Amino acid sequence: MASMFTAVQAADDMEARIDELLSHMTLEEKVRLCYAQSKFTSPGVPRLGVPEVYTSDGPHGVRMEINWNDWNHAGWTNDSCTAFPALTCLAATWQPELARLYGRSVGEEARYRKKTVLLGPGVNLYRTPLNGRNFEYMGEDPLLASSMCVPYIQGLQSNGVACCVKHYALNEQETWRGHVDVRVSDRALYELYLRPFHAAVTEGGAWSLMGSYNQYLDQHASHNARLLNDILKGEWQWDGAVISDWGATHNTQEAIFNGLDLEMGSYTDGLSSEAPINTYDDYYLGRAYLEKCKRGEVPESIINDKARRMLRLIMRTEMSDRKGYGSINSLEHVAAARAIAQEGIVLLKNNGILPLAPAAGKRILVVGENATRSLCAGGGSSELKPRDEVSPLRGIKERFGDCEIEYAQGYASGRAMYGNTDEMQQVTLDSLRNEAVEKARRADVVIYVGGLNKNHQQDCEGGDRLGYNLSYGQDRLISELAKANPNIVVVMASGNAYAMPWLSEVPALVQSWYLGSEAGHAIADVLSGDVNPSGKLPFTMAKQLTDYPAHKMGSVGYPGVTPELLPQPYGGEAGKPMNSKALLDAAVKGWKGISFSTAQCDGKKKNETEVYGEDILLGYRWMDYFKTQVQFPFGYGMSYTTFEYGKPAIDGRTVTVTVKNTGKVAGKEVVQFYVGDDKASVLRPVKELKHFEKIALAPGEEKTVTYTVKDDDLKFFDENKHEWVAEPGTFTIYVGASSRDIKGQLKLNLK
Repeated sequence: MASMFTAVQAADDMEARIDELLSHMTLEEKVRLCYAQSKFTSPGVPRLGVPEVYTSDGPHGVRMEINWNDWNHAGWTNDSCTAFPALTCLAATWQPELARLYGRSVGEEARYRKKTVLLGPGVNLYRTPLNGRNFEYMGEDPLLASSMCVPYIQGLQSNGVACCVKHYALNEQETWRGHVDVRVSDRALYELYLRPFHAAVTEGGAWSLMGSYNQYLDQHASHNARLLNDILKGEWQWDGAVISDWGATHNTQEAIFNGLDLEMGSYTDGLSSEAPINTYDDYYLGRAYLEKCKRGEVPESIINDKARRMLRLIMRTEMSDRKGYGSINSLEHVAAARAIAQEGIVLLKNNGILPLAPAAGKRILVVGENATRSLCAGGGSSELKPRDEVSPLRGIKERFGDCEIEYAQGYASGRAMYGNTDEMQQVTLDSLRNEAVEKARRADVVIYVGGLNKNHQQDCEGGDRLGYNLSYGQDRLISELAKANPNIVVVMASGNAYAMPWLSEVPALVQSWYLGSEAGHAIADVLSGDVNPSGKLPFTMAKQLTDYPAHKMGSVGYPGVTPELLPQPYGGEAGKPMNSKALLDAAVKGWKGISFSTAQCDGKKKNETEVYGEDILLGYRWMDYFKTQVQFPFGYGMSYTTFEYGKPAIDGRTVTVTVKNTGKVAGKEVVQFYVGDDKASVLRPVKELKHFEKIALAPGEEKTVTYTVKDDDLKFFDENKHEWVAEPGTFTIYVGASSRDIKGQLKLNLK
């Protein structure tokens, strides 16, 4: 049959065309829509002119082309992209309009490469600083992650390319990601971990969503009845397509009945292993699904619902009349990448050494492997092949060209591919360190560029970090450099927090994240003062690993234990959500009387269970409640200018505060509004972020920032009633420059 279906315009028109298509499709064609035909594609309906689905890894850029039937690079010469900063950097901008620009730009590149679905953004929350994929996510706070992911999604999909929001849900670690069973209360689930996903589908209008690897309530998330059927498609009434993570499907019966629409990557670990077979018909939603349908074991409503969701995805993208042609590696995209990197860089410490203004002839020593290493390669599925990647050393040389610039590697990380790390010999590290320290003595200024690097277990998919300290002898190297030359600026690339035993020894610390194509230019822009840093931390940087509650609990909290090792109240009842009050009661009492196992399981028993025992007290909520000292708080970031906050005022529910730039240079400030419930029937955090606004101020300029408190800002999730509740009483509105730097407080009475 010749193609009878052309570009789709209105939503009603689309649904009518889907109905007509379904009436013409055979059972085999409906089933065939639901599983892959290659590593990254799935078929359409050729007989009816319905095109294929082409997915590509993201979300920081369009991944280089991968072979049809294996994980090797295809070796194309025309698949280079613009590498945008990692999503931690985007979150650190606290600037939703930059998120929209980011999404629109990467969407244009995906459209140019003829991609249907870009796999991202990632909106899982920051629970442990060891998580290998935190750099792909947007921090620890659900409001910040929601506020940034919605415009990203809208910008991306404006190109007729579907986002695929990931990893739904509770995928906050890489260790045992394929099977660990997460136990969490409904309060924490709804108040924290589901909120960015809810925003993505209800506000962002996401067209597809990726089911994660882990388990929840004894079912894998990619075919989890509660997550997919009850919540996503039931409570939220979402009409998009659920795509499995690659290799995350395990069961035909559950895949059919528990909400999975498209199965990808089965019989692999999702990253490196090859399938023992090369016939995609053997997938769980392949021949086995078709045979069940033919035997009458699958209702027609389920068959049609899966096919309808896949057709809807295709019509919104490949068959849309508004998809455009896209563009790639444009000057506009490079400028966007640089702007996002500039605004995401966070100045953590500065005793006045920054900005640098060395005169001609001054000697600058740049130290560190990350000053020259590509930080777009590696990291797992987020790897990119940028057309150009400006290294920090190159950026510094271009900006400070009148100075004498020398380089010393200082340390070496070795080559690390997935699951295989080449450890460096100590003699090599000693030699590199000694050379750098000797050169530092002769320099006027030392710029150290280090951190993590996307090696396996160094911010990388498939393996969490092994510890909180920096690897490759960096802590010792930084200390010795500081002793040799006190004029040292430390620039750290990472997607995670880390220990800082040398912090008191260095005058300046810059958190630079993974900045993509324009990394070196953006870093030099900030170091030189051409750009005033305005980034704020999207997660808490604790002093030590056990300050994070996930690690206070021993193996029960991370990475998990076999169920027989679970103490009460964490034994729980299999297949049911945990009780928030029991978890919080134990945490508040300091977990006294609970014997936490520190025994590490072998990771092969496929039933390790992990408890989110901190419950709703994630990140700064925990640090606030227990008055824990932190290295740098959530929402923190310095500037080259100073800001003065006026006394906040409230009129009804509208809060206003004036902010003035009292320094000598233009700058941007993120004004943060938190809400706390003074007295509640349940334990609530001291305060929670509910609104923020980033403002630009010239020297001496003053602006008024306004926040109107909404009903939802006052509510908690009542797990007994299964509804959101705001209790009458007094609430405190906190106005601050970070979660710990509160400039003023106000009271609001809810009757």
